[in-house]
Amino acid sequence: MDFSNPYFSIILFAVLGLFILDTVAKLLNLKALRPELPRDFADVYEEDEYHRSQEYTKETSRFDLIQSTFSLVVFLAFWLFGGFGWLDELVRSWTENALLQGISYICVLFLGSLVVSLPWEYFDTFVIEEKYGFNKSTKGTFFGDQVKSLALGAALGLPLLALVFYLFETFELAWLWGWIAVSGFSLVMAYLAPRFIMPLFNKFTPLEDGELKSAINEMAQNCDFPVCELSVMDGSKRSSKSNAFFTGFGKNKRIALFDTLIEKHSVAELVAVLAHEIGHFKKKHIVQSMIIGILQTGVLFFLIDLFLKNEQLFAAFGVKQTSVYLSFILFSLLFKPVSKLLSVLMAIFSRKNEFEADAYAAEVTGDAGSLITALKKLSKDNLANLTPHPFYVFMYYSHPPLLDRVGALRKLA
Repeated sequence: MDFSNPYFSIILFAVLGLFILDTVAKLLNLKALRPELPRDFADVYEEDEYHRSQEYTKETSRFDLIQSTFSLVVFLAFWLFGGFGWLDELVRSWTENALLQGISYICVLFLGSLVVSLPWEYFDTFVIEEKYGFNKSTKGTFFGDQVKSLALGAALGLPLLALVFYLFETFELAWLWGWIAVSGFSLVMAYLAPRFIMPLFNKFTPLEDGELKSAINEMAQNCDFPVCELSVMDGSKRSSKSNAFFTGFGKNKRIALFDTLIEKHSVAELVAVLAHEIGHFKKKHIVQSMIIGILQTGVLFFLIDLFLKNEQLFAAFGVKQTSVYLSFILFSLLFKPVSKLLSVLMAIFSRKNEFEADAYAAEVTGDAGSLITALKKLSKDNLANLTPHPFYVFMYYSHPPLLDRVGALRKLA
């Protein structure tokens, strides 16, 4: 390992710097917890429920800190003791085919990462989430999900990965062809996933005729939002937490509500929540996010092409022979600070969009109060942190803090 290598220093400082930043944000978030229940939520929370939500925030934050520290130690040990180079020599001894070497390297690295992360995920699900009454998943469901995810990754991800490696091994302007291939795959999956992949994990049942279905259809018509299908998803199979979402393009729009959401909210509240989701579509937030994601992929592929088989970058990780497949992995580590900056910018963009969707829902339903009540109930049922630290919000929140959303809706009301 060449410790004088500039790439080594840059990546080491980036990894440690991001870890410190993440740790500081979590500690500030814990310090920002307040024992007094905010007055705006006195109509929904009991004092003991609010105390329970704070305990949940403390426990999950401490767990995240321990897990992230462990992951950092494992990564640094693998890197500094020559793990990247050792694994590269191992897969090269299996085959001389560059594509098979790349696929093998990715598979071994991914499986190793899974072995490290799975016990933490298991503990989170069956200890912490179980303790606070969220987990409804059985061990069979938990491990079944892992197997299904691995099978889908192998069936869909590995061929795409092989295609990208082949393009970069073979063609000029490979970054452009790779960008087109990955973007096309993402668009196709956005259309196919609701029909063929999501049903592998959850059961979707058509929403029964009645007051709720009529109210949703009426609201959708008022929004000029043609709905192909209204369904209920068995979210209670895994968790008591609630949500709602819509998928599809053009005339194939589908709205799905968690069964847990329907159980805990009135018709007016459910209509308000779905009006918020429709607001994202009407304000073109989804299209904008997809375009931004596609552009980011293009820039990323272009930069990878610039650093392809960079000998100094490989030397920083103790890898003797350059390759296309390791260029992708090593560049992703070099790119971490930029990736973090982009995620922060996307979070800012997302929070803006959430305010706009709230405003749209309040306008189209003429009932900001129902959305306020729905958001309060969701926060209580999900044990949300009502007083997050501004820095933590800035770094990680894709949705504005609940007090801010309620305040903005009260102004509209």
